[in-house]
Amino acid sequence: MATAPALDSKTADTLRAAMNAARAGNVAQARQLAETALDQGGDVVALNAFLGMLLARSGEQVGAIGHLRRAHEARPGDVTIACNLIAMQLEQKDLAGVLGTATRELAFADTSLRVARYRGFAAQSLDRFAEAAEAYDHVVAHQPDDFESWNNLGNARSALGDFDGSIAALQRAVALDPKAPPTRLNLASALNAAGRAAEAEQVLREAMADFPGDARPVHDLYVHLKRENRHAEALPVAEQAVKRDPDDAGLQLKFGIECGLAGRQADARQAYERAIAIDPLLRDAYLGLIIQHEHNNREEEFAPLLALAQRNGLDDGTLAFMQAFEHRRARQFGAAYECAMRVPEDIEPERTHHLRGTVLDRMERSAEAFAEFSEANRLHIANPTDPRRRAKDVRDELQSEIEQMTPDWVASWTPAMVPADGDDPVFLVGFPRSGTTLLDTILMGHPGTVVMEEQPPLNLVDKDLGGQKNLAGLDEAGLIAARDLYYREVEKIQPREPGKLLIDKSPLFLTEAPLIARLFPRARFILALRHPCDVLLSCFMSNFRLNDAMSNFLKLEDAAEFYDLVFRHWEKARALLPLNVHTIVYERLVENVEVEVRPLFDWLGLDWQDQVLDHSSTAKARGLITTASYAQVTEPIYKRSSGRWTRYREQLEPIFPILRPWIDKFGYSL
Repeated sequence: MATAPALDSKTADTLRAAMNAARAGNVAQARQLAETALDQGGDVVALNAFLGMLLARSGEQVGAIGHLRRAHEARPGDVTIACNLIAMQLEQKDLAGVLGTATRELAFADTSLRVARYRGFAAQSLDRFAEAAEAYDHVVAHQPDDFESWNNLGNARSALGDFDGSIAALQRAVALDPKAPPTRLNLASALNAAGRAAEAEQVLREAMADFPGDARPVHDLYVHLKRENRHAEALPVAEQAVKRDPDDAGLQLKFGIECGLAGRQADARQAYERAIAIDPLLRDAYLGLIIQHEHNNREEEFAPLLALAQRNGLDDGTLAFMQAFEHRRARQFGAAYECAMRVPEDIEPERTHHLRGTVLDRMERSAEAFAEFSEANRLHIANPTDPRRRAKDVRDELQSEIEQMTPDWVASWTPAMVPADGDDPVFLVGFPRSGTTLLDTILMGHPGTVVMEEQPPLNLVDKDLGGQKNLAGLDEAGLIAARDLYYREVEKIQPREPGKLLIDKSPLFLTEAPLIARLFPRARFILALRHPCDVLLSCFMSNFRLNDAMSNFLKLEDAAEFYDLVFRHWEKARALLPLNVHTIVYERLVENVEVEVRPLFDWLGLDWQDQVLDHSSTAKARGLITTASYAQVTEPIYKRSSGRWTRYREQLEPIFPILRPWIDKFGYSL
């Protein structure tokens, strides 16, 4: 780099006088001296460089940049002037200007490496990652112990898709400074991007242990677990994150979401409310809370929450979403629809389209309602977890099980006795949306029952045994162990009270009849039936959580195929096994509850109690309703859903050929 030329004596004298004035606090005199000398033809570089620094110290950044730029243009190889100009450009957030000053030529000529670091930073901030990586490569080649440049190089390489290079750079940065948490997080991110998830998780867990006061590694581990659909493991990690940083509204929001999914309703509500208190404009916390209120039959909380949102100045779109909920609660369907139409597409799009569909359906604007439900489902289909593929896997498994179910298969079962240790459970089954939630609420109203709603004990047993294919070889010891596992899991959820009848309600246990019959030969089944067209329409219109089975309801043709397979499975089990079944027909149930359920209570050996008819009070007392029926089951029993399918005949006609045999079998008609 060229040596700066010597100053002429007049400029040198002026600068000495100006510097003395500045040191004495007389900035105006210092500025006047330098500007006068500049006007009189003094040294352009020296005087502009001085004025640039003088104005910078006085807070006149724009003026400072002007002088420093003129000095830099006159002497572009002067690193000190260039760095002073860059500092001012950074103050002005002029990253493009920084990159223009920190040229590749100057960066590579500067032995101090300051310009190269500036160039790397500016290029990376502007997403010009190739230039950033080149600059940082230059820095670490000349200063291999610069951990910050290794870290930045790793991030730049990751952005370029060079994950192996990124990991190598970040590992070098961690080795140089293992006490820097952000570098560990960057390394975990690069490992994940490279498909090395197990290593990424190890890095995050080590960072959690090494930095016990830092919530960031915990948060990133939570995100990692969610990405891998390890939801049960994600909840305790989210809880640990909020313990480390209870004043982070975003962490409280995530914890609230996880608690809601896990049924920890009080914790969910507290987390949402805490998030709102920390950040009164965090709209997702309001959205999560109002949805939770709906699921918990706390619709009276809508108006106070809406009033709080209005006082806090929440945006109009979120307010419109909340107002739609409140109007729907008040049966003001026109107003609810108008509010729902004002909700922007970036606010709960699937739920908003579903909300519009529900109120349009109540207004009997059927074609428009169907279009809204279809759009909600289309958005669900786009979920990265590929729900339609998962749904197809479920149907394929059902087909395989049906093919296995033959008389020879049942005859091959290893003989096994089960202990006579009291009543076996009663299983309440039926295709989703067949009235099972209404029925289990009625059963809950009897003091002689304990109702367990859609809980995992039987599924855990099925998983432990390895599925239906392993039932035949189950010996007596294995059978007793499986029963014990079921009851142990039940105790964790719904402790069994002596003398009370355990009712395990899960609609799709229709397809678990062979397992139930094998484990509990004295089990009884309550089968809920409803017109297949009403059932499938309701499933299509429901906002289910997208597990593998419920993903079948995003397309009508998938739903119809699923219905056919489920009942073929059930009917084959009934033909092969001595199942004890009592059928409840939804249409008769809503017509006259007592007439339909009195024989059921007799069959169950339960004395009649008039209080079972007050299902609304039972529903309100039960709290969380985990099924898609939460919005209806607290209402008085209504008949509007019986025959609703006729308003959607045109949309349902393509699936009539699949449903017709079942419609005829169950005594319905088209």
